[in-house]
Amino acid sequence: MLARGAALLGAFAAGEDGIPLGELAARTGLPKSTVHRLLAELTAVGLVERGTDGYRLGLALFELGQRVPHRRLREAALPFMEELYEATHENVHLAVVDGADTVFLEKLTGRRSMRIISRVGGRLPAYCTATGKALLAYGTPPGLAAVLGVGLRRRTPRTIVVPRLLQQDLVRTRARGYAVNWEEAEVGVSAVAAPVYGPRLGPRAFPVAAVSVTGATRGLRPDRVAPVVCAAARALSHELARR
Repeated sequence: MLARGAALLGAFAAGEDGIPLGELAARTGLPKSTVHRLLAELTAVGLVERGTDGYRLGLALFELGQRVPHRRLREAALPFMEELYEATHENVHLAVVDGADTVFLEKLTGRRSMRIISRVGGRLPAYCTATGKALLAYGTPPGLAAVLGVGLRRRTPRTIVVPRLLQQDLVRTRARGYAVNWEEAEVGVSAVAAPVYGPRLGPRAFPVAAVSVTGATRGLRPDRVAPVVCAAARALSHELARR
């Protein structure tokens, strides 16, 4: 029942309001009677709300989200992300890896920034994002194994889909200290990312997140952007260690 409830909550897309019961049943593949029963239970506890046009996610979900431990990471990162945005006026991301995906915890953008597909709470395959590759390059072998186990699917003509080539790209990432995504997730969009470390808990520190600057390929210069991205990542790492 919990798995079905989670699947139903996951059927809502970002910003959607007023989804009919029949549409939710079609998205989840569950019988309408089951969806109706689940919606009633979720509505009773505030996880879903019912309006005149259908159902939407409830305020209780937002309240629960504020208790997630990653919220503290986001709060610590915001001042450094704001400095990155002021320096570049491009999209700035804070992301973590969840399984084989990159999950965006925060995104700063503005009217001078290129519009891109990423959003707060959204996810993309780790192997084709700069933040994901930064975390894979400096992370643990099981993290890369999880990504390779799912498979590398092509999203653009430049997506790396051969495991050996991805591993070579991660070696280059470690050598230069930052990751680069050249139109691998979205055509015309590239990014530079650097890993963020938490307190050292053993002989080796592993990244807990990554920060990136993302913009139009034609205007993004990694040699100019990388130093400020790496500086922001180091400063945030120091702040997390201090806390």
